[in-house]
Amino acid sequence: MSTEPVHGTWEPRPAARWEDAFLTGNGHHGALVSGDPDDDRTVVTHHTLVRPGEGDDGHRLPPRLADRLPLLQDRLLSGDREAAEGFTDGRPLRWVRAFHPAFQVRLRRPDGVPDPEGYRRTLDFTTGVAQAAGAGWTSRVFVSRADDVIVQHVTGPGLTLDVSLDHRLPGTPTGLGVGHGAVLTPEGALLSLRARYPGSDLACTGVTLVAVTGGRTALAPPGVHVEGARSVLLLTRVRRHTGEADVVAEGRALRELLGEDPPSYDALLDRHLPLHRTAYRRVTLDLAADPGERLLAGSELLARPRSAALLERLFAAGRYHLLSSSGLFPPRLTGLWTGDWDTAWSGAFTNDANLNLQTASAAAAALPEVTEALASLIQRQLPDWRDNARAVFGTRGVVAPAHSDGESGHSYHFSREYPLHLWTAGADWLLKPLVDHDEIHGARDPRTAAALAEVALFYEDFLTRTDSEGRLVVVPSYSPENRPANASWGTVDAAMDLSAARHALLTAAAYHPEHADRWRALADRLPPHRINGDGALAEWARPGLEDSYDHRHLSHLYGVWPLDEITPYDTPELAAAARRALELRGAENDSAHGHLHHALIAARLRDGERVAHALGQVLDGDFFHASLMSAHYPHRHVYNADAAHTLPAVMIEALVQSTPDRLVLLPAPLPAYPSGRLHGIRTRFGATLDLTWSPDGATAVLRPTRTHRIDLWTSAGAEPLDLVAGEDRVLTPKAR
Repeated sequence: MSTEPVHGTWEPRPAARWEDAFLTGNGHHGALVSGDPDDDRTVVTHHTLVRPGEGDDGHRLPPRLADRLPLLQDRLLSGDREAAEGFTDGRPLRWVRAFHPAFQVRLRRPDGVPDPEGYRRTLDFTTGVAQAAGAGWTSRVFVSRADDVIVQHVTGPGLTLDVSLDHRLPGTPTGLGVGHGAVLTPEGALLSLRARYPGSDLACTGVTLVAVTGGRTALAPPGVHVEGARSVLLLTRVRRHTGEADVVAEGRALRELLGEDPPSYDALLDRHLPLHRTAYRRVTLDLAADPGERLLAGSELLARPRSAALLERLFAAGRYHLLSSSGLFPPRLTGLWTGDWDTAWSGAFTNDANLNLQTASAAAAALPEVTEALASLIQRQLPDWRDNARAVFGTRGVVAPAHSDGESGHSYHFSREYPLHLWTAGADWLLKPLVDHDEIHGARDPRTAAALAEVALFYEDFLTRTDSEGRLVVVPSYSPENRPANASWGTVDAAMDLSAARHALLTAAAYHPEHADRWRALADRLPPHRINGDGALAEWARPGLEDSYDHRHLSHLYGVWPLDEITPYDTPELAAAARRALELRGAENDSAHGHLHHALIAARLRDGERVAHALGQVLDGDFFHASLMSAHYPHRHVYNADAAHTLPAVMIEALVQSTPDRLVLLPAPLPAYPSGRLHGIRTRFGATLDLTWSPDGATAVLRPTRTHRIDLWTSAGAEPLDLVAGEDRVLTPKAR
């Protein structure tokens, strides 16, 4: 019986739906592994695979509206609550380019598998290997972090397989220009599939090297037929490109990875493991689950939504999937995976909530690989962010878009109901995880410093209008994706915009002391948050704008999470108002991200019961597929990574919170899980933390890397704590 959490999952049947396929990835390539013994399908994805835009690409640029901005500001400040509805250039709504799968590698067995009763498919989070096995036959798939290649190894007595690359997946567009290639090679064969997008010179080409040990290999267009082999090793890559791909060169590069005769799967795995396993094992969660439940298949555990073993496994799976989908980019709405060309909401990077929620655990849960992926995405898109600032607002600096396909950082997705080009908080919101990373490691990344300076420059130019009391006004302003009950979406002084402007200016000042006085003075002139007649933190600080409570987004509580602007420790009155705002907030359409965003904010407000309720809405709502990837809506409707990737952050925030000067232990413990251990958490004051708790009390072991005084908060109150670099501290706070 397992006495520790299980770092993997398993199923007794192949995946009948692509949503249930086990996932593996290296942040560039991804694979969805069905494990079907008769028709083993592995769907191949890559972060760069987005469909070209349709129509006039001029509509993919930010609208040039800066010359109309002063008039809009005048109208909004004079009380015209509908003024922003006409602040566009008249173009139709454009979604960002849609993420899509490449193709599936198919291994069909003409004679079937003799003994399916011995079948089992597994996913090992520590290695990233998805395996299916039965009757002496085994198929293993992983995506190498070392070699950036999808590796599949099939073994068994007298293997007979038809191997092909198949583009036929749900939603494949008509007019896709598909071309196949298959040639025999000394190793076995080289297969290729080119898919050219309709009406475009862009295409994606996949190449699979088939290395066969024993038996015979013959061409069987569009693939090959293997008979009597002892093993088959497949190496697959896909590229998006213009013109034609050099398949010969791609094949040569794959052949160089083999390195041995016969080729060695183990050698490929050995190069990958140090990069993946080391990252995955840094943080673990043990909820003292029932040993018998820990051994259950994932689908059986999902039928026990309040099982501690399920929460342990979802925490582990969330970290695994987050790591596996982060590299070239951070995770998309679907992570790194999809089996359908019609991916919901384009499979985009949705910046106004989802991306930050998915990556919320990265800093504390010791996944700098995820933070680096986010930093890389931002760096590539900064030139486009500058275009947004100039075109829409006529300013220096940068403005981030609400949606991105990864290629473009331009802000062009907007309509009357979603005036996303008015959202100015995005740059600060997206840079906040990078600031957390710097605090944890005690060093300021020059890339983050430079980006923060550009955000401050934007606010210098943008914050020019004042109210009757001489305070600065954010106008136009937008609270994603809500509107006042008595006004249109584009308005004045959204709470998120105020928090973002204040935080960006003060953070930039800390990174750039030479400009600190100027930027701090600007921040000091911003208006305070407003508490409305219900005693709640108002979503719009402008008097007269009424709140709309039933909405999945909680943009106005940005100051609570992830910022430290509003806390029970420093600003108790505002924290009480924020808690009231949270109490009044409806779930709207039961989106997973809304529930877990609610939980993160509740944890910061020390409300464990509300955290448990929000988490329970997801656990009880049938949000998880057998793959342990999640859905956007209850009953596994719309494949989406929000719940899967955000859940680890909820658990961490309920158990441990930190700032550069504060540690909070057990701020919002969950009553259903009275005992456990959280290992390897990173704090923003430069210490690693292990926490053990039970009904009898708690023990925390701090391993500081910096000498520093912090405030330690527990249920008993606060006390100062002096930390010395290199000297472990053992804390034993009293139980509640």
